[in-house]
Amino acid sequence: MEKINYKKYYPTAAALYFTYFIHGIGASILGQYKQDFASMWGAKLLEDGTFDVSMVVSVIAALGLGRLISLPFSGPISDKFGRRVSGIIGVICYALYLGGIVFAPSMAVGYMFAIVGGIANSFLDTCVSPSCMEIFPENGSIANMFTKFSMSIAQFLLPFGIGFVATSMLPFRTIFLIAAAAIAIDGVLIAILPFPKANATADDEGKQEVKKEKMKFTPASIALICIGFTSSSTFMIWLNCNQELGRLYGLADPSKIQSFYALGTVCAILVSSLLIKKGLKAARILIIYPAISAAMLIAIYFIRIPSICLVGGFVLGYAAAGGVLQLCVSTANEMFPKDKGKITSIVMIASSVANYTILNVASYLTKVGGATNGPTNVVLLNVVVTVIGVLLAIYVNVESDKMEKNEKAA
Repeated sequence: MEKINYKKYYPTAAALYFTYFIHGIGASILGQYKQDFASMWGAKLLEDGTFDVSMVVSVIAALGLGRLISLPFSGPISDKFGRRVSGIIGVICYALYLGGIVFAPSMAVGYMFAIVGGIANSFLDTCVSPSCMEIFPENGSIANMFTKFSMSIAQFLLPFGIGFVATSMLPFRTIFLIAAAAIAIDGVLIAILPFPKANATADDEGKQEVKKEKMKFTPASIALICIGFTSSSTFMIWLNCNQELGRLYGLADPSKIQSFYALGTVCAILVSSLLIKKGLKAARILIIYPAISAAMLIAIYFIRIPSICLVGGFVLGYAAAGGVLQLCVSTANEMFPKDKGKITSIVMIASSVANYTILNVASYLTKVGGATNGPTNVVLLNVVVTVIGVLLAIYVNVESDKMEKNEKAA
């Protein structure tokens, strides 16, 4: 049987990774411009002269609601109609979100555009992750981690872009509109470039279609899905609430936290890829990295000095956002190799629930705690969620080791 030449799909992979570069901007840029949006939407002024940003945090949470609404459909659409269709829908919705939210006249309209952004994210998730694992079947986990790498590069460059916009006296809408145009152009490439066969694996090239079995969930697979919730909560809370913490701790330029965070994430992707290549199980990283995150968050809560925010930004970028969610998706894809789109949807539904519920809780804690207690209360929330993630990962690893021993004994 003729072996598939996967090199012809590399330009497709590049176009797909670029959508996650734009997603890296879209997922964090609202958090960087909270004061601008709060002012635009008529938020009240606080005692320190800044605007109450709780309504903006609620809008950011709506990204999770949009994902939650659409993920039950995006996975099956990706599996049934092809990755390309899912990708094109995602690109169109992302262009609408980025181009529309900056002109939203009120929080309510902004909330609707954020839901569209969440829908975009879900269709990209169920296009890009499975596609890249199918383009690089021998290195699926690493290929999926590089979606996060693309996001991290964007998030590392974003503060420099924000600085350029500010010094050039350009409107804050500038980066949003450039990103919207860029992803629209990339969408044209996704529409015309070739895609590999959906749900193909390295072991079944050229084999006849195998009758699909119904997905069977074990306690370990359910725990893995729950890690989609906890791992997303850890980095989403930090990503969207670190600016207020930096100001509380006396950091002169809180936007620097974002650069340290992104740098940590880039380092994690490279190091983790090397470790996996050397034989470290992806499931082990699901324990190690969240444990590091929990320890760092506890240190941030007790050591209230400006530099801890920068150190924390790097460490949490490495350990919380350094591909844990992507490795969770990859591990789940390995459990359900014939239902990659669906299981990606399910894990991302858990991630979306986190995005919506946890950020709404963070918004509430920010509002009731005010500028003094709100940011530290959010850190405590993050500690609790992250520790739960560590316990879930330990269970997944124990069960995984039992299954491996049983298979060897059989």
